[in-house]
Amino acid sequence: MPSCAPMAVDQTLLRAWQLPMPDPDSDKEGRGHVLVLGGSREMPGAVILAATAALRAGAGKLTIATGRSVAQLVALALPEARVIGLAETDTGGFTRDAVATLDPLADKVSAILIGPGMQDERATAVLVHALLPRLAGSDTSVVLDACAMGAILFPPDGVAPFRFLQPVVLTPHAGEMAHLSGAAKDAIVADADHHALDAAARWNAIVALKGARTVIAAPDGVSWQHAGGNVGLATSGSGDTLAGILAGLAARGATLAQATCWGVALHAQAGTRLARQFGQLGYLAREIPAEIPFLLEMIAGRQGSDP
Repeated sequence: MPSCAPMAVDQTLLRAWQLPMPDPDSDKEGRGHVLVLGGSREMPGAVILAATAALRAGAGKLTIATGRSVAQLVALALPEARVIGLAETDTGGFTRDAVATLDPLADKVSAILIGPGMQDERATAVLVHALLPRLAGSDTSVVLDACAMGAILFPPDGVAPFRFLQPVVLTPHAGEMAHLSGAAKDAIVADADHHALDAAARWNAIVALKGARTVIAAPDGVSWQHAGGNVGLATSGSGDTLAGILAGLAARGATLAQATCWGVALHAQAGTRLARQFGQLGYLAREIPAEIPFLLEMIAGRQGSDP
């Protein structure tokens, strides 16, 4: 496995790695269809944040699959979305019936984000492992966030270590990486590059190990790093917006690595812009998505510099 120094995710790299743009004559299908699967009775807002971010990142069509108990609330909050209500477990997950409900969408979505606001890690792992074979061989990009990353800990055959057959994106912070890998959190913080690269190779995933310096690692040993943003991004719901941005970019046709690098940079720069307006502490995760369309244009060189 290569052990090259990580590439800096900066404006030079991103402008040389332009995101796919829809044909001017294309309709919303040409901009990609994203499915956000998540939410629970206690955390319905997570899917709203993630789904809003996916649309702000440029996805053209949005479907949300969430708990039946909160589906109407989510639909009212996001009139742009089709919302599907799923049967729930007593502990905040979804039953296996969700697979049959979602099966007709498997051939229609460009990207699927699983995890924001879900609570039952074991039930979520069962659902992830039931859905992944249905998506195998397709062009659907898969982003696993929060609870859904626990699929690594509960392999379908009970045999560890687990490895995804097709690459997915994983978005752990150091605490989540400790939970998934068994390594100590302090050790992960001290050597984020090693742990991100090792996890990417073992799990066959693009791993975005989040922190003040985010390390992005691919299974082939290529890695990137982004240092930026501010402490204000360490707030409830911020990770949901990042995951939504990644899914929206992937739905547009970005590769998993490209969507992750761009998404991390966009998320950080949105925090920088909000800190100028509100101060470093106190801005809200719900305010992050509105910054994304301008930043997409600015970083790509289609708008003037950020004032």
